[in-house]
Amino acid sequence: MAQSYKIGVIGDSLTVNGFKALGLDTYACPTVDNARRALRTMAQENYAIVYITEQLAAEMTADIARYKDSVTPAVILIPGSAGSLGIGKNSLREAVERAVGGADIL
Repeated sequence: MAQSYKIGVIGDSLTVNGFKALGLDTYACPTVDNARRALRTMAQENYAIVYITEQLAAEMTADIARYKDSVTPAVILIPGSAGSLGIGKNSLREAVERAVGGADIL
């Protein structure tokens, strides 16, 4: 029997509500501590992808780094309702560079 994976979103309530409408599991986290707990829970519960708003991720670098080389969950940073901080784009660029051996193809 194939294992079933889930997709989740961690962020402010305004941001996650849009994803909830798409059927994704959402965690509205008013504090970074709430977001840390949500990420740990999702990592233990077969989430393949976890989207986290950049505003929360900026204060969770060590927590997110724990999963950087893991197959699951893939942690992807997205802009929150306050807009982009640019760290999601930088994170994606670093991941692509690691995957293709240091070349910046973005």
